[in-house]
Amino acid sequence: MSTLLSSPTAASGSLPVGEAQPNHWYALYTRSRHEKQLAGQLQERRIECFLPLYSSVRRWKDRRVTLQLPLFPGYIFLRTSPQRRIEVLNLPGAARFVAFNGRPAVLPESDLLRLRAGLDQGLRAVPHPYLQIGRRVRVRSGPLAGTEGILLRKKDQFRLIVSIDLIMRSVAVEMDAADVEPMG
Repeated sequence: MSTLLSSPTAASGSLPVGEAQPNHWYALYTRSRHEKQLAGQLQERRIECFLPLYSSVRRWKDRRVTLQLPLFPGYIFLRTSPQRRIEVLNLPGAARFVAFNGRPAVLPESDLLRLRAGLDQGLRAVPHPYLQIGRRVRVRSGPLAGTEGILLRKKDQFRLIVSIDLIMRSVAVEMDAADVEPMG
């Protein structure tokens, strides 16, 4: 399950000098356990954001509760213009943008769109330790078609580990081995 908070955005193309710069996707590091609150504040300000969630059953002494938890704890993905980044950082719960050499790093839009499409179509994803080494595959068909990841076998099932290298986080998605092909 995912939460997508969005607003219409202008198509990005070549802009005349002095016009607003196009919106890009960024990863925003949040204060601990502030992801949902911050997503709501971004929605109020009409800033498109993507907060993927997963269901987790927790058991306490007297009851069981199903919680919706962030798939990438401590992060929200958002699309904004460079001019609005300061406004975002001034929100309670926002810590900083993921950056390289002091500049916020732009995320590939295609990766986020595939992840969002897969979650919207009911794929069950759970957090997984970050992986860089393993049998690299590309998904041939299904909601994650074109996505690259690492294929793991767990008992009689296969799991595709999809990593977002920018934030060094991974998620595991159960996958049929017939839907993937080896890379290279």
